Amino acid sequence: MAFIVGKECNGCKYTVCVDVCPVDAFHEAEKFLVINPDTCISCSVCAPECPVDAIYDEFDLPIKQISYLEINRNFSSLYPVISASKATMVFRK
Repeated sequence: MAFIVGKECNGCKYTVCVDVCPVDAFHEAEKFLVINPDTCISCSVCAPECPVDAIYDEFDLPIKQISYLEINRNFSSLYPVISASKATMVFRK
């Protein structure tokens, strides 16, 4: 079991969630974050930190966002770990 970053993070990359992750499971893509499901220990401390409610327990992921299971898995192998928050990058208009 792992936590997953859903579509709400696309274009609205807040990074406050990474400060509380005890295992550095977050990876930073250009316009969103993902969680490495192999690193995540399902502690759930990141979810309440997300100001746009983009972090889900994989079993609570909305059915329309099921593709984010693979997006998180695949992108976490392509992008670097982020372990400290940065200035918020908002790409939405």
